[in-house]
Amino acid sequence: MGAKAFWEDSERAASVSEEHARATRRLDAFNSLAADVEDLDGLAEMAAEEQSLQGEVDEQIASVEQRLAALEEQRLFAGRYDAGDALVSVNAGAGGTDAQDWAEMVLRMEMRWAERRGFKLELLEVSAGEEAGIKSATFRASGENAYGLLGAERGVHRLVRLSPFDSAHRRQTSFAGVEVAPVVEDADGNLEIDEDDLQVDTYRASGAGGQHVNKTDSAVRITHRPTGIVVQCQNERSQSSNRATALAMLRAKLLQLREREREEEIAREKGDIQDVNFGSQIRSYVLHPYTMVKDHRTGEEISDVQRVLDGDLDPFVRAYLLSAASSRG
Repeated sequence: MGAKAFWEDSERAASVSEEHARATRRLDAFNSLAADVEDLDGLAEMAAEEQSLQGEVDEQIASVEQRLAALEEQRLFAGRYDAGDALVSVNAGAGGTDAQDWAEMVLRMEMRWAERRGFKLELLEVSAGEEAGIKSATFRASGENAYGLLGAERGVHRLVRLSPFDSAHRRQTSFAGVEVAPVVEDADGNLEIDEDDLQVDTYRASGAGGQHVNKTDSAVRITHRPTGIVVQCQNERSQSSNRATALAMLRAKLLQLREREREEEIAREKGDIQDVNFGSQIRSYVLHPYTMVKDHRTGEEISDVQRVLDGDLDPFVRAYLLSAASSRG
C-alpha cells in the first residue's frame, strides 16, 4: 500500500485496502485478547485473597472465552472464496404448496441469520408460488466470510409437520434446496463465459415494485446451455442492470460448480467415500409428532424449532465448520 503506483489501479487498491482492514481487525482483536489473558493471572491472584473480586474474574473469563471462540472461527475458513460474498438461492422441492411455503420459511430463516451475522443483504429475485410461499428466491450476502459461513447451509432442508394446506390436516414432508455460490470479481474468477452459450429471455417482473415493473419486460432470465444453469434477476428497474446482475449470478454459480467438481476429484484421489454432493439432505426440522431440528452431518440437535426458524443457526454452522476443518486436517 505504500508503493507509489498503488492507487493508480483503483479496483486493486480497494481490494487490497479491504484485505488490510480485515487483517488489522484480526490483529487488534488478538492483541486485545492476549493482553486480557495476561491480566487474568494477576486478577485471579487478587480474587484468591479478596472474594468480592471473584465476580469480576468470572466476567473476564467469559469475555475471553467468547472472543477466543470468535477468533478460532476465523481459522475454519480455508476455501479460496470463503472470505468473500455469497449468492444464496432457495428452491422449493417436491410437495406442491407445502414445499413452496417451506421454501419461503427457509428463505426467511437464512436471511434473518445472515442479518444477525452483520451481513448486508440484497434480494435479487423471488418467484412466488401459485397459492402460497415461493418457488425460488435468490439473495446476495455481503460481508467478511459470508461465503464461508453460508456455505454450511448448502443442501436439502427437510420439514415434517401437519400440513396447514391439507383439509384433513395430515402430516406432510416437504423439501427445500439451498444453493450457495461465491461472488468473485471477473479478474479473480478467471472464468470465461461464451455469449453463444447463453439464452437470454426477458419478462415482466412480479411482486412489489410499482407500476414500472408491471408494464415493461425489465426482468432477465439467462440459461447457460452447456450446464443447464438458469439465473434470473428482477430487482432493478433497468433491463440492462438486471442483465448485468444475472451475468454476475451465473458466474458465481459456474465457479461454485467448478469448486464442487474440484472437491469431488480430490475425494476420488484420496479414496474418500464421504458424500461430497452438495445436494444431499443436511438437516431435518420436525414439528410433529415431536419438535426437533437435527443436522445429519454432525448430529447437532436443538429441540426449540421456532428458535432455529427465527434465524438461530450458529450452533449448526459452527458444528459443521469444525467437522469440515477436522476432516481436512
